[in-house]
Amino acid sequence: MNRTKLIVLATVLFAVVGVTAGCHARMESDKPGKVNLTGVSVLKLDRLDPAIDQIVPADAMLEEVASGFKWTEGPVWADGTLYFAEIPSNTIRRWTPGSGVTMFLTPSGYKGSAPYGGPESGSNGMTLDTRGRLTVAGHAQRDVYRLESLRSDSPISILADGYQGKKLNSPNDLVYRSDGSLYFTDPPYGLRSQKDDDPEKELKVNGVYRIPHALEQKPGSQSARSDIQLLVSDLPRPNGIAFSPDEKYLYVNNSEPKKIWMRYRVQPDGSLTDAKLFYDATSDTRPGAPDGMKVDEKGNVYSTGPGGVWIFSPEGKPLGTIVMPEKSANVAWGGPDHKTLYITASTSIYRIHLTIAGAPLVRKP
Repeated sequence: MNRTKLIVLATVLFAVVGVTAGCHARMESDKPGKVNLTGVSVLKLDRLDPAIDQIVPADAMLEEVASGFKWTEGPVWADGTLYFAEIPSNTIRRWTPGSGVTMFLTPSGYKGSAPYGGPESGSNGMTLDTRGRLTVAGHAQRDVYRLESLRSDSPISILADGYQGKKLNSPNDLVYRSDGSLYFTDPPYGLRSQKDDDPEKELKVNGVYRIPHALEQKPGSQSARSDIQLLVSDLPRPNGIAFSPDEKYLYVNNSEPKKIWMRYRVQPDGSLTDAKLFYDATSDTRPGAPDGMKVDEKGNVYSTGPGGVWIFSPEGKPLGTIVMPEKSANVAWGGPDHKTLYITASTSIYRIHLTIAGAPLVRKP
């Protein structure tokens, strides 16, 4: 081998060692204990604005922390553990660094003895209230329920299951406001046909609702059906939902036929006004649609959508897209410093370490 070839080979080996060391450092950075990862790759990022460089580090890696599922959703970080729904298997799982994935709750949605007959039998979105209780969009169960503790055998309280005497469609995603009220979206994706003409669909609208006193609802009590408020009725498929850090705005996206994000001004009484188109990605033909959504402490919006995870400025300017290897459903903040973005996708759970911390799920009054 001549001198030139030796130099080239040495350069390549040095680069490989450097990348491997960098991956190892990233993988070990937020443990305690051993971190179980199934794959690490260099992050693919569509840079749409220079401001994205203040959010996504230049050396960011996409880490696959768990895999082997069919459709994951509803991630929420609590007590060092990521809880997430695996909708087709009708379960809620949990992933803990060093321990991997364990079963948390089954069934999580549909509780009938016969096969469900639809593609999404389990629960969907999840969040926490200020008392650390897990609140779940029951999806195929057609309700919103709360576990009174982070235990699988916890008592369950039904917060909402109908509106004006009719069953909800299939609650999809949800978020608390600091006044203790709970907002949730209700498209038909948890119904057997997932269509508006499903024979079991009782409500004409696919709405966005508010439960005024959800936080104070007594454990074990039944849904306060008469108190539930319909806030938005003109979105055909409302899905992801999130508040701005100051709670002046509520973001709601719509999955189809238009792939759009909407912004509403929140009034002191919790009602919504000044509906505004935040962004329209209908023309983007990449796999995926607007779905789960969160914000960071600076007000930037993170939402799954066509191609991966979209990041918007508070004004609705797209800053970049984290390109994902498979269709993605939802996101959640986690890790000791709350700067790790966890992503639930078709078959796997991924994470990325970013530079801005996520906003708290709910703010205290």
